[in-house]
This record gives sequence, C-alpha cells and structure tokens, in this order.
Amino acid sequence: MEEENELIALRRQKLEALQARGVRPFGGGFETAGTIAEVREKFAEGVTLRAAGRITAHRDMGKSHFIDLRDATGRMQVYVQGKALGPELMDTFALLDIGDFIGVEGACFVTKTGEPTLKAKTLQVLAKSLRPLPEKWHGLQDVEARYRQRYLDLLTNEHSRAVFEKRITILREMRRFLEERGFLEVETPMLQAVPGGAAAEPFRTHHNALGLELYLRIAPELYLKRLLVGGFNKVFELNRNFRNEGISRRHNPEFTMLEAYWAYADFEKMADLVEELICHLAEIVCGSLKVEHRDAEGRLTRTLNLQRPWRRARYRDLMCEVAGQDWFDLRADERRERARSLGVEILPQLVDFEVTQHLFEKLVEEKTFDPLYVTHCPKELVPLAKQNREDDSLVDVYELIINGQEISPGYSELNDPVTQRRRLLEQAGEETQKIDEEFLLALEHGMPPAGGIGLGIDRLTMLLTGAESIRDVILFPLLRPKRD
Repeated sequence: MEEENELIALRRQKLEALQARGVRPFGGGFETAGTIAEVREKFAEGVTLRAAGRITAHRDMGKSHFIDLRDATGRMQVYVQGKALGPELMDTFALLDIGDFIGVEGACFVTKTGEPTLKAKTLQVLAKSLRPLPEKWHGLQDVEARYRQRYLDLLTNEHSRAVFEKRITILREMRRFLEERGFLEVETPMLQAVPGGAAAEPFRTHHNALGLELYLRIAPELYLKRLLVGGFNKVFELNRNFRNEGISRRHNPEFTMLEAYWAYADFEKMADLVEELICHLAEIVCGSLKVEHRDAEGRLTRTLNLQRPWRRARYRDLMCEVAGQDWFDLRADERRERARSLGVEILPQLVDFEVTQHLFEKLVEEKTFDPLYVTHCPKELVPLAKQNREDDSLVDVYELIINGQEISPGYSELNDPVTQRRRLLEQAGEETQKIDEEFLLALEHGMPPAGGIGLGIDRLTMLLTGAESIRDVILFPLLRPKRD
C-alpha cells in the first residue's frame, strides 16, 4: 500500500508538471483514422495515420522508445524518437505513464521484426492516469476486486473481456433471430403498481408527484399479454427484472430476461423455438454444439452436448425415477419421510406440492447437465399456464434445464379470464390487493391462445461461456458496501 501511495504521489507530480508546461492533461477530442483495428487495416508503409488509445507498454531504448497503444479492438505499436517529435513534445512524453491516454500522428513503417508501427510526428495527451494499473500478467487476483473494479478486470483479463464480448454477441444475435421470424421488440414498464408475472419479493419505491407506492417489476409478462389482446401476434422484450431475494452463484437481484409471446402457438412450439435459438447462439458464440466448460486454470471439466433433438420428459415420470414409482400414491407425511430418506431436508413450512418440487430441484434439476425439457408440471407451480385437457391437475408447460439450473420456462398461456382470476386469488391468499385487475380486465376483452417463453440471459451466458458464477457474466453485479 505504501509503494502504491508513492506511485500515486509521483503521478500527481507529473500531472502538475504537465499543467505547468501549459499541457492540458485531460485534453479534448482527437480525430483518428478509426479504432486501432481499423488503423491496422488501413496500414500501408509511408502512409500517415492518426490513432488514439491507452499506453499499455513502454520499452525504453535510450534515445528512442517503443510504446503500445490499446483500445477494445486491438494494439498498435508506436515509435517515439526525439528527432522526429522534437524536444518540447519529448519533454511531455517523459511525463507520461502506463495507463495514460494519448493521440499520435505518425508515418507507417514495419520494424525488423515485422511489427506494423507508427513513427510519431506529433503527440497529444488525452487523459492522465493517476493510479497505476494492475500488472498485465497477474491482473486482479482478488475475486471481489474483479467484480467491484470491473474496468480493471476488463483491462487486464482477456478471458473476462471475451466473456462480455460473447454476451454482447448473444443479445445481438437473439434480436436478429427473433426479428427474422416476425417478432416485434417492445418495451413495457419497469415501475408497476402491482408486481405480477411471477412469485417473487419485489423492490418497493414511491412516486412523490402522484403519491403512489410502486414496485420495480419482477417480470414483464402481464404487460406483454396485454399486447396480445391489442392485436400484436408476436412480441418479445429483453427486459431487466428486479427481485428482492437472496444473492448466490446463480442469483443476482437485478437480472436480464428474454420474454416472448406468440399468438396461436403452444408450449411445444415454443420449446422448438427455444431449442433452435440456443443452438443457433451456440454455433455463433462457441462455433459448435459441444460447449467446453473449463476451470480457472483452463482445465477441461465438462463438455455440454447441445446436439438436437433435446430430451423431453414429464415432471411426474422424472419424480418417480428419483423418488420411487409410488411417490404420488404416498400420503403427505410419507412423502416428507421419503424425502428425508433420500437425503433431502424438508422445511416444516413447505406445503405438500412444495415438498415434491423441492425434491425435484435437488434430485433432478441440480443433477441434469445436458438439455432436458420437463413438461406437464403441477398447476400449483404455474398459475399463468393453461390446464392440460387430459389431466386438469397439470398445466401445459415446459421447464428447460441445462447445466443443473432452469434456463427457460415456456407455457401454453392461460387465456380464460375466469380461471385466471381464480388461480391468482388462490396464489394471493388473503392479500387480494396483489391481484392485477387491469390485467384481468384486458383478458376479459379476449386474448388469443398463445405460447410464451422466458429465457434467462445471465444463465444462458454462463452456459455458453462456462462461467461458474452469475457475477462473472454481469458487468456490475450487486455487492455489499466495501468495508474499510
């Protein structure tokens, strides 16, 4: 820490020296020939080009210097020599450090080692870095520091930067995929008077002008269905949702979801769509339907196989496989005892269907790696889905499990307003103020049968990059305040 403070003090002295020389250490714009990647594309010996970036390396050869300029697209070597630059700019150059931003104009030439290089004719300081960057080869060793100071993580960790570039590609390709199939991208409110569309604890806020208690949305579903009522047949939203719940390796209070609705489709058609979409993304992002997951040292841990078709199995059949063929014939107390014998702890407050679901999560979901569509779930789990025609205790849904976690739910959407009201009342219990009457009013005007999906972008990115924690795929995850 003492050494770092000395380095910071030295950089501040250089800042003052620049200012004393009349140099603006936080200069204005600098016209370039493009990004550094574009400068390299335009490179031709003898041509003069302009480039800007951060100094990331400096090789002092005595009377001449080689520096590396970097931006998000690449690196360009710059040759700095007093005869070409002049004494005044060389004095300015002497006050620069690794991490500073500069702009240069120079003639293109190739060194004896074959490195494309700009021979600087002029130089402009664009931003002085007052703190040293982490060492290039070591980066940020503290995991929490990587999340808290993501900008330094991106600067020094090529793997981390590649993960977020893949996330950007996933979102771009997802939009393209859906738009090519006739889906319209829409926006729905993040501030809602009634938090609906999922069973989750919301964040509360207050609007002063209207005197309203409001909530950050937990899901956009009820608004997107209003658009089906309004005549939009295919809609999707890449939405930010907020749930005031725990933080873990797979949960962040603020997260990104794709939700899409398709009039006249059903849950099986939506499953086909999601399967096609994820395989398309895997081919684009990973170059293969076999996705390698590696540990922090780069060792291969597992290979995820996304080859189609993906397995589909009923919830009831999967439960019988892991808990016994007689599971659904047992009394409630016998199910609790069976769960304990299988090594799954059951909390006293869980009702009977929650006991089954808890066992399912522990013995099926967490142990499933390759894609599995779990279909025909109990209606208590999904109050917004259409009941199955053959068995009214079930709903026509799928839950897509990959890599030990739910990636996507999909429904044949419930469009019967009478049944929907009853289901929501059952879910709300005595808290009837949680019923979204505006949504039910819309449903009473008539909503076409439709299929709907949710797809967790953060978890999908984990899946396609092999990231172990959701924090590794969110640029700025929520953290506890730093303690001194």
